[in-house]
Amino acid sequence: MKRAELDAILLAMLEVAPGISDINFSTGRPPQVEAFGVLKTADIPPHIQKLTAYQTERIALNIISNERRLLNELAGHGSCDCAYMINERARFRVNIFRQRGQLSVVMRKAQSDVPSIQTLNLPAILKEVSKEKTGLILVTGATGSGKTTTLASILDEINRTQPVHVITLEDPIEYMHAHKRATFNQRELGADFDDYPSGLRAALRQAPKVILVGEMRDRATVEIAMTAAETGHLVLSTIHTINAGQSINRILGMFVREEETQIRLRLADMLRWVVSQRLLPKVSGGRVLVQEIMGNNLRTREAIALGEDDERSFYGIIESSETFGWCTFDQTIIRAFEQGKVTEETALLYSTNKGKMSRFLDDAKKRLNLESVDTSGMKLDIQSLAR
Repeated sequence: MKRAELDAILLAMLEVAPGISDINFSTGRPPQVEAFGVLKTADIPPHIQKLTAYQTERIALNIISNERRLLNELAGHGSCDCAYMINERARFRVNIFRQRGQLSVVMRKAQSDVPSIQTLNLPAILKEVSKEKTGLILVTGATGSGKTTTLASILDEINRTQPVHVITLEDPIEYMHAHKRATFNQRELGADFDDYPSGLRAALRQAPKVILVGEMRDRATVEIAMTAAETGHLVLSTIHTINAGQSINRILGMFVREEETQIRLRLADMLRWVVSQRLLPKVSGGRVLVQEIMGNNLRTREAIALGEDDERSFYGIIESSETFGWCTFDQTIIRAFEQGKVTEETALLYSTNKGKMSRFLDDAKKRLNLESVDTSGMKLDIQSLAR
């Protein structure tokens, strides 16, 4: 298989269905696409029923294109990450990995246009997030939950409104930010820097006001990111956790127990926002984004510094701060239910506190039922009126 043939196959696969986010090549399966979170067979010429190990290896090697760094990573670590571009028509973030001695390829489609907070219909509070000058902002969630897209919209707001220098460290670069009021320098792992810790150390000498770290993967990256946040920079990053409390625990887990008290105090001072997100199946097809948003106040700083207990929890703090634009997953899910975007079953399945969610759903159904009642308190009998 030549590169031109692979490009033609990829472009054809992108036309199989709407909402395609990923392309999957696995030995023993046909070429597949993921559309709105569901894997589908890409039945395109040459109509491959089952990919052979040789075919997936040829696809992988065409993407790697004899780049020594990627070949060494794949041989030494069993996987490698890179970017792949088809002229100006499509860009992908690619992971190539070994499984049972064979290669598999997963390609995440990158968006061509940088989204804004408005076009994504994200909560207005995220505009306040973009106004922060120092500290640490985390966007968390599972793989494929849209963390990079949310971060791109926050950076776009900074780009549109602030004359500052922004350095991004990404693996790989997904959104290309044009210079607006801000000056953007985007660096890609492997091509422009060796690893996140070294890239971050270099960034501190490049006079940025805002630093994006694609992912906080290890202790060294977290340490330097925290130092940058403490020394007058605004640091934005992602972490694979499902809510605010787990994000704190994940960071603490990267350090030894003797350091916990100090790390808690540092986090309490520097952590500005945690935006966690999930994608839920939508009633009309596709998926709907739900978010948990936690800011920084006296109560959150206390919970970070001292830990959660029966009387002090991040869930309770966020829930009681709804007037400030904060929200729990459950509050966001209920709004989606009331708008007819998700079913009752979905709301319960994805809720954080199922007991509370059951009560929320009962209250929501009562409110929705009242909307079908006229001002006299009598339900309208539509069928009788029609007769």
